[in-house]
Amino acid sequence: MKTYDIVVLGGGPGGYVAAIKAAQLGAKVALIEKEVVGGICLNHGCIPTKTLLKNAKVYKTIKHAAEYGVVLDGDVSFDWSLMLKRKDLVVKKLTMGVGGLLKKNGVDVISGFGKVLSPKKIEVNGETIETKNLILATGASPIIPPIPGLKEAYEKKIAVTSRELLQIAQAPKKLVIIGGGVIGVEFATIFSSLGTEVTIIEKLDGIVPMMDDDIRAQYAKILKKDGISIFVNAEVKAVNEHEVIYSFEGKDEKITADTILVSVGMRPNSQGLEVLNLKMDRAAVVTDEHLETSVKGVFAIGDLNGKYMLAHVASAEGLIAAEYIMGHKDAKMRYDRVPNAVYGHPEIASVGLTEKEAKAQGLKYKVSTFPLQASGKALADNEKDGFIKLIVSEQYKEIIGAHILSYNASDLIAELGVTMTLEGTAYEIAKTIHPHPTLSEIVMEAAHGAVDKPIHM
Repeated sequence: MKTYDIVVLGGGPGGYVAAIKAAQLGAKVALIEKEVVGGICLNHGCIPTKTLLKNAKVYKTIKHAAEYGVVLDGDVSFDWSLMLKRKDLVVKKLTMGVGGLLKKNGVDVISGFGKVLSPKKIEVNGETIETKNLILATGASPIIPPIPGLKEAYEKKIAVTSRELLQIAQAPKKLVIIGGGVIGVEFATIFSSLGTEVTIIEKLDGIVPMMDDDIRAQYAKILKKDGISIFVNAEVKAVNEHEVIYSFEGKDEKITADTILVSVGMRPNSQGLEVLNLKMDRAAVVTDEHLETSVKGVFAIGDLNGKYMLAHVASAEGLIAAEYIMGHKDAKMRYDRVPNAVYGHPEIASVGLTEKEAKAQGLKYKVSTFPLQASGKALADNEKDGFIKLIVSEQYKEIIGAHILSYNASDLIAELGVTMTLEGTAYEIAKTIHPHPTLSEIVMEAAHGAVDKPIHM
């Protein structure tokens, strides 16, 4: 029987990062993955959607080439099959890269389904392996809600989850999206840019509910301007093949679609772990700040613990779990500084508290905003939709929240994350010389506004 210091069950962005880090710290590590390393994020989520979003943006930009003084002779069209081919090539290159990293770091990668027998034993491919520590990184699966007719539509491949939509043979002419969260609005952006008639039906009072209210409101206006229909406070009542019946403003409405995307959330893959008798919060495994579960030596990272279903959080948790197991007892996860991002056109990125959260906590704060229309770089790039919003403590101007609606917002937010980690203030950002002309200047300008007044507004 093979014995390891650590066995990682699941090779997604949490699992493979944990395995590599543990091996770098001197552990003998095995990683068990039933499909392909990289998990949902790399193979069926983050990377494929970002690739298609770039494809769609290029197409949209070319269609508006005249705005840049570029004259096109003839019609502009797209080939969905070639877009899928590019997406698959990107994914393949990255999965091969992850496989190479695991091999180089001496991690034993075992292909197969890992059945947990006990906290110390896992069965895979008919063999039992033993471990001193177990890291569970089994991810999550899309929820198919119990809406009448939806299961039948899913079986007929009329209704799909994000995973199937990434493989669809042709771009639909009409797409109805059930759910206005991150996945829903990203696919809305992709297909709307390609000319698909897109409708989002959201049960809550607005799309992307985890974001700051000012950002949400402006983002919804931009999506609507791009031709996307959005119905909030609306609930899907039934699906009859291509027909979606939903309630809106006290009346039942009907809409037809070639394809229906079901995007109402994810459920942790905790089935099969019952033998461990872990403390649970519904389908999620309860963990402490070190990612250890209620069973000593068993850790749960990523979507499985249900805290933040984000790839970068899974990776961070994987690092913490590996370090803690290998003796770094001060390794702790901080969830109050997790960045979020929505990769539409424009992007949304945030870190820290929303204004609603700051108000609910009774904090004394100040808000500073700066619009992209006042940015020379944004105007030069013809990307003037959006703004930045900083929330700072009233007394010391410490950054307690940052929210950006802008192209490349997901890259800009890291500066605010570092500032928050250092417990920095708007004074430090305002005094930091930012290169000109760059988009990063909107961060500096908002910081000036938090301290006193922006310079260029």
